[in-house]
Amino acid sequence: MRYDMHTHSKYSPDSMLEPRAIVKRGRKRGLAGVAVTDHNTIKGGLEAKRYETEDFKVIVGSEIMTDRGEIIGLFLNEEVKPKELEVVTEEIREQGGIVVVPHPFDRIRPGLQPSDEDAKFFDCIEGFNSRCLFQSYNKRAVEFASRHKLPVTAGSDAHFGWEIGNAFIRANADTRSEEELRRDILKNSGIEYEGRLSNPLNQCLSKVLKIWRRVC
Repeated sequence: MRYDMHTHSKYSPDSMLEPRAIVKRGRKRGLAGVAVTDHNTIKGGLEAKRYETEDFKVIVGSEIMTDRGEIIGLFLNEEVKPKELEVVTEEIREQGGIVVVPHPFDRIRPGLQPSDEDAKFFDCIEGFNSRCLFQSYNKRAVEFASRHKLPVTAGSDAHFGWEIGNAFIRANADTRSEEELRRDILKNSGIEYEGRLSNPLNQCLSKVLKIWRRVC
């Protein structure tokens, strides 16, 4: 049961993926589900949820900017607006969501650079992000998670269809419902992860797309 826990749709300024296309591509890649985590909105996840089936789950999420960098909220049902880190994490948890640090220690993107004192704010660490230019960034993330006994997630950070499924968590075969998946992630129960780094050109394409959408 493979789940790509970090993807973006057209509701992010640097992607044009239709939510329906994310589901279609995820199924084609043999995934059991995806998390749609658009920048500062859950619109993409809610739309993709309409195409969910019994054997393919959609997790509604958002990659939210804080005063310290980006944080992902998973299993959301309400918008969480950019604010201070402490406020954002509290609002995610208030609606039963999971707080994940995406691509920590990545020196190129606006990810949060967590200190040991920050660990109390997090439920999970993204231990593999396919868009990291260097594997050392992912390695540091896993080391941080291990040091603080935090569960690890993984995601492609896909902004284009061909990236979906480049990284994923592998859940227990009997993990069928969204609540079971949430529970297993938090308990780190039978959760493993796999991934491969994406072509760095994908990030360049996203930057060009973001500029094009801003001026057009």
